[in-house]
Amino acid sequence: MSSGPTPPQGSQKPQVQALNCPKCGAAITLRALGQAVSVVCESCHSILDAKDPKLQILQTFEQITSAERPLIPLGTRGKIRGTDYEVIGFERRTINVDDIPYHWNEYVLFNPYKGFRYLTEYNGHWNDVVICKELPMVDPRFSIPLEANYLGEVYKHFQTANANADFVLGEFPWEVRAGEQAHVTDYVHPPRVLSSERMSKEVTWSIGEYVYGKDVWSAFRLPGDPPQANGVYENEPSPFSANITAVWFAFAALTIGLLAMMIGFDLPSSSEPVFRATYQLNRVAANGEPSFVTDTFQLEGRTSNVEVTTSASVTNDWIYLNYALINQDSGEAWDFGREVSFYSGYDSDGSWSEGSRRDTVVVPTVPPGQYYLRIEPESDPRHSNIAYSVEVRRNVPVITFYGIGFLALLLPAVLITWRSVSFERSRWSESDHPPSPIIETESDE
Repeated sequence: MSSGPTPPQGSQKPQVQALNCPKCGAAITLRALGQAVSVVCESCHSILDAKDPKLQILQTFEQITSAERPLIPLGTRGKIRGTDYEVIGFERRTINVDDIPYHWNEYVLFNPYKGFRYLTEYNGHWNDVVICKELPMVDPRFSIPLEANYLGEVYKHFQTANANADFVLGEFPWEVRAGEQAHVTDYVHPPRVLSSERMSKEVTWSIGEYVYGKDVWSAFRLPGDPPQANGVYENEPSPFSANITAVWFAFAALTIGLLAMMIGFDLPSSSEPVFRATYQLNRVAANGEPSFVTDTFQLEGRTSNVEVTTSASVTNDWIYLNYALINQDSGEAWDFGREVSFYSGYDSDGSWSEGSRRDTVVVPTVPPGQYYLRIEPESDPRHSNIAYSVEVRRNVPVITFYGIGFLALLLPAVLITWRSVSFERSRWSESDHPPSPIIETESDE
């Protein structure tokens, strides 16, 4: 946002001069003598003509509240971008949007060699503002262009409103008036904001850059803590957007690496059956069928996984098998149990089914060698016999591992992107171009 017309710049160093207010007699110190156009008495708040040796009264402004007192007292000195500046003026301004007033504060800073600079503050959000050195380019066909170009950077239109000066204090490089109104238009390219301010027929452009309150407090060596920043400001830099591109590049690179691992290690796997047999569970015996062992089979190649698949012809029934994969030479065993069950029927909601007639389990890191299975089947002895088959495969690709790895890479990227989108939606919800709601209600439609 702009803070007034460009002040005259002289080569001679301005001098500090002490005068008295013609209304109340209070001492007035002109810190920017020769460049200040108006000055406000800190005692009676009269606005005086700083160019008049007698300080002609331009306007009186009697009331002041605690809310209008500057957070940075006049006369405070601080270092901005390596240059010492002194706070010489303060202005409180207001815009009304949908009959809701929004207030912000502007501070006039002065350096006798660098001239004027401005700090603005709204709800704990600060901007370092200077007058534009060049005229920004806008499309003259529109009264309020949607974009502005300044020094090759494109700024998007954020908001246009009439700003009112509620309260002024100190010195200003223009003829300030309490109650004066300006037509202000802001364009943003975070962390910068480009503002035009029109009063009568004069238009002033300024460029501001977002700064954090803690940095302002440090620059001016102010006591305590700065006011907490509330909400998302129009040109506040997103803490997420700077990382989005890098995150998605990292996601793409790691996904390619994961895919290369899958191609290099798992896709060449033969996955051919090394054993297959069909058995019958006889449930006539009172104590069920005892365990038995299969024929031996060879697991060749390197240490890898072994997949055991069980298929059973069960309908509204179940079968449970206690397995042991045993190395014939060493006696090392891998024990596991699997159940195959399938049920179906009809109810008030229609047909239903649950379970499966096929079950698969993967035993990891099994070294090569001669193996056999010990199988102990169990089932409900009240039902008929069950036929089941067992198939063993070697070196089977485990796609689930890569799927979990892919999701582990995807979720952080999606989360950061979502937080960035939410941040931007919060930003633009305060603009003249609010985003459409994600979920529309029937009344909205």
